[in-house]
Amino acid sequence: MFLVSPKSSNGFNVPAGNEQVELIVEEVDSHLPYSSASQGIYQVNDMEEDAWEMVGKKGIQFVVNDQPFYVNGFNTYWLMVFAADQSTRGKVTEVFQQASSVGLTVCRTWAFNDGQWRALQKSPGVYDEDVFKALDFVVSEARKYKIRLILSLANNWDAYGGKAQYVKWGKASGLNLTSDDDFFSHPTLRSYYKAHVKTVLNRVNTLTNITYKDDPTIFAWELMNEPRCTTDPSGDKLQSWIQEMAVYIKSMDAKHLVEIGLEGFYGPSAPERAKFNPNTYATQVGTDFIRNHQSLGVDFASVHIYADSWISQKISDAHIEFTKSWIEAHIEDAEKYLDMPVIFAEFGVSSKDPGYNSSFRDTMFSTVYKTLLNSTKKGGSGAGSLLWQLFPDGTDYMDDGYAIVLSKSPSTSNLISLHSTRIAIFNSMCSWKCKWGCKKKNALETFLFHDEL
Repeated sequence: MFLVSPKSSNGFNVPAGNEQVELIVEEVDSHLPYSSASQGIYQVNDMEEDAWEMVGKKGIQFVVNDQPFYVNGFNTYWLMVFAADQSTRGKVTEVFQQASSVGLTVCRTWAFNDGQWRALQKSPGVYDEDVFKALDFVVSEARKYKIRLILSLANNWDAYGGKAQYVKWGKASGLNLTSDDDFFSHPTLRSYYKAHVKTVLNRVNTLTNITYKDDPTIFAWELMNEPRCTTDPSGDKLQSWIQEMAVYIKSMDAKHLVEIGLEGFYGPSAPERAKFNPNTYATQVGTDFIRNHQSLGVDFASVHIYADSWISQKISDAHIEFTKSWIEAHIEDAEKYLDMPVIFAEFGVSSKDPGYNSSFRDTMFSTVYKTLLNSTKKGGSGAGSLLWQLFPDGTDYMDDGYAIVLSKSPSTSNLISLHSTRIAIFNSMCSWKCKWGCKKKNALETFLFHDEL
């Protein structure tokens, strides 16, 4: 990220007392990796170790054990830094517990902190072992709660160091650098980044004794959080970097999926798609959604959704309309041009926006979930979403406006939980030996995909 109560007639609420739907949820419960209750609270059950397999890709779908794996997930970027301090480490466990309780299965978080307070990488190739052990804890703890991780390897922005820190390191070593975007082009800075990638991928977890590149807990590697290269609007400089780094990761780790971390802006290679961009500036930031994702080694597409940052800060129906068209356009691209899944890896709305209320946030979440389900029910490329961002109780001082504390947001929590149930049922359907009558099958379809029952 850089600088909504559901409507009874039009959200995803299942009317209380709908016995047919409750019966269906009870019947499918035994097929899920956790148990669900009609109110959407989950308990994690022990899974056989051999069931914890690497996430793969088959065409435009994610798969685990050859079954579809559609995603309902979340972002909590600060897990490593919190785990590095014993006084806050418990919050990492709380996040995973609470995420698991509403059926969230994937977390995106930072596997970098460059040259800052509590840095992982203190200088090029020099690491703080205590902070690395904190990242070990995050990976280990995620596995306990059967949550998979998308680990981002660098930041475009200055927070946690970012490309600006790499440029500072380069200047300190005597390089003549004129822009933070030199991160993408200067061979020495490229080598710094590649050395970091190599170190993380080959890290042996001190708690599990599993090398990161062999660990199924890791869903995917992300090249960078929201890369932009505004000094080269043609996109060539960033494209070259993506091509080199994606192949580099695959050369060391062919098992894990790789994604770029893009926001999804359309660039020069697809002028006819520019109409979907939130503003004209978006075409000039050096990214190019379709071209970038056609790079060898990139397995799935990533898109972010921030109508309140990109269109207008003031809450309006235009935000909902943009969100729907933005998702649909990228799903279409993923199917038509890319032949890969797409994850909407950040979405949210800030409580600091003028006109904000929780009802609008729920409407926004419902729009994201409903639009994705329209793809899911057809076996399409809309592979999932990750809300920005999930916080446990007692971390309000870290809130950027987008934080969701489940205990304080019951209506949003219920929306998330219901979507998790739908996704989990869909993921399980392929392996069922169903002998249900038509009436039950039709009711299941209604529960999974319809706005009203």
